[in-house]
Amino acid sequence: MTGLPLSGLRVLDLTVARAGPTCVRHLADWGAEVIRIAPPGAEGADIAGDQDGFDYQNLHRNKRAMQIDLKTDAGKAIFFELAKTADVVIENMRAAVKFRLGVDYASVSAINPRIVYGSISGFGQDGPYGHRAGVDQIAQGMGGLMSITGIPGAGLVRVGIPIADLTAGNLLALAVMMALFDRTRTGHGRWVHTSLLEVMVFMLDFQASRWLLAGEVAGQAGNDHPTSIPTGVYPTADRPIALAASSPRMWERFCDALEKPEWKTRRGWNTRDGRSDDRAAINAAISEVTRTKPSLHWIEVLDPAGIPCGPINTIDQTFADPQVQHLQMAKPISHPRLGDQKLVRNPINMSDLAWDIRTPTPDAGQHTDAILAELGHSADEIARLRAARVIS
Repeated sequence: MTGLPLSGLRVLDLTVARAGPTCVRHLADWGAEVIRIAPPGAEGADIAGDQDGFDYQNLHRNKRAMQIDLKTDAGKAIFFELAKTADVVIENMRAAVKFRLGVDYASVSAINPRIVYGSISGFGQDGPYGHRAGVDQIAQGMGGLMSITGIPGAGLVRVGIPIADLTAGNLLALAVMMALFDRTRTGHGRWVHTSLLEVMVFMLDFQASRWLLAGEVAGQAGNDHPTSIPTGVYPTADRPIALAASSPRMWERFCDALEKPEWKTRRGWNTRDGRSDDRAAINAAISEVTRTKPSLHWIEVLDPAGIPCGPINTIDQTFADPQVQHLQMAKPISHPRLGDQKLVRNPINMSDLAWDIRTPTPDAGQHTDAILAELGHSADEIARLRAARVIS
C-alpha cells in the first residue's frame, strides 16, 4: 500500500447510503487508511443494503470497520482520539445532525486544525431546504434532470443509475484532494461540502447554459441529441446500435458508408440546420437501411469510416465485451466468508502504478478492538466499553 498516492493519509468515514461512500471509496482505493465508523448494532446494514449484499460489498472495500456510539460521551471521546491523527473526515448526514452530535468541522478542527472535513447533504448546508433529507431521485427531479430524460410524451423518467449520489461522491473526492493540496501551503484544513441538488444542477451542463444564456427550456429528446443529427439509437437485424455522425465531414462519410451518396446533396439534408429540422425523416431513412443487417456489420462498416458507433449492451453483455475485459473493469478478490468475488474496478489509471482491491469489505465492527488497542486502550477498557454498548 505504501506505493499508492494516498498512502499515509488517515480518513474517518462516517458515511451511509451511497453518495458519501462513493467519495470515500476513491480515497480508500488509492491507498488512504480508511476507518469506517458505524453505530453499534447496525449489523452492517444501511440504505445500501445488507453487508453481504452486492451493493454494500462494492462500496466498502479497502477499509477497516468499527462501531462507536457517537451519542455517548465515551464514544465521542474515542472519535476525537482518532480525529487527532486523522487527515480527513467524510460525512453525509442531514446538515444539522453533525452539529447535534458535536462532530462538526469546527469541533474537529479545534483539536486538529489540519483536518479536511468533507460533507454531502441533500440540498446544501443552509438555506430554505438545508434542513431537509435528500435522496437521489428527489435531486434528479428538483435539479431538472428528469424533465429532459426519456421519450417525449412518454412521461418523466429518472436516470437508471443514482447519478446525483455518484456525482456528489466523485466531486467531493475532488474537493477533498484540492483541500489537501491547499493544506501543503497553508498548514490548515478546510470544510469542503456539496449537495445532491448542487451537483445535479451542475450536471445539467449545456442544458443549463442553454437556459441561462439563450432562454431556452430544454425538454425530453429521447435518444436524439438536441443539436446534432444523426446522433441516436437505430435498429439493426439483431439489436440496436448507437451512432453519432454529427459534423459535416462525418455526415458525408456516413452517407457513403451506408451506400447512400445521394443523401449528401439532398435538399435540406446538406446542412446541419436542415438536417436538424428534418430529423424525423432522416432517422426513419437511416433506420430503413440499418435494420437490414446485424449490428456487427454496421459497426465494421462505420468504424473504418471514423463514425463513432457501438451496440446497446445489457449489463452482462457489457462485462463480456472484449474491451471491457481488456480494461479489467471486474476485479477479483477473495472474501474470508463470502468466497471469491468480482467488484467494479476504480476507473482511474496512473502510469507506472498498479492498482488492485487490497482488502474485501469488512464485517460490521470487525476492527473495533484492534483500532482501540492501537489507541492504547487495554483489553479491560475495551470490554467495559462493549458492556456499556459504547462500542460493538
